[in-house]
Amino acid sequence: MTVTTAWVDDPFAEAVRTGRGPLWLRRDDGLRLRLDIERWCAPASGADHSLLRRCTGLPAPVLDLGCGPGRLVAALLALGVPALGVDVTRAAVARTVGLGGPALCRSLFDRLPAEGRWGAALLADGNLGIGGDPDALLRRGAELIAPDGLLLVEVEPRDVDERTVVRVEGPDGRLGPTFPWARLGTDAALRRARAAGLAEAERWTSCGRRFLALCKG
Repeated sequence: MTVTTAWVDDPFAEAVRTGRGPLWLRRDDGLRLRLDIERWCAPASGADHSLLRRCTGLPAPVLDLGCGPGRLVAALLALGVPALGVDVTRAAVARTVGLGGPALCRSLFDRLPAEGRWGAALLADGNLGIGGDPDALLRRGAELIAPDGLLLVEVEPRDVDERTVVRVEGPDGRLGPTFPWARLGTDAALRRARAAGLAEAERWTSCGRRFLALCKG
């Protein structure tokens, strides 16, 4: 699967470098979805900790898919959990490395280290939408985790199952290139997870954000 280079040199990359927004995903129908860039560039907080707790005590390291500015990788390392970030945006990888976290600048569909041996893989902050093909993304997550590993996924807070075409829009109205995106709520994510050979291990809500822990079925 080919992943768009939209995030490489567009308003998202600039926002990661500065740590400031506002930033939106503008859909092809004109609707704008706010991206919480300030939270992503800040230290882990709130619901992040509920996600991080589920990564402690694992027998293998954690892989953050679409790690962005690296707050989760940095927080995991501070907890003594080995972690690696992966992101296509050079600015995001540079920021992660600047926080002391290892990160690779590549697509999560490219060859990655230790495939099939990760204790957990994270798809947080809407990253289940990457590539606009959640079926392929969930299958890839299943390939990456160990037989007893977990795929920890953040889902939308409401029931939604949509694929759309979006562009990143910056505060000055500048738009990046178009690319496919997806948004899934709990029920839709679980339906697709089952088709990818994954089963529900846990679901939880924290600070208004919803998450699923998926294991190999």
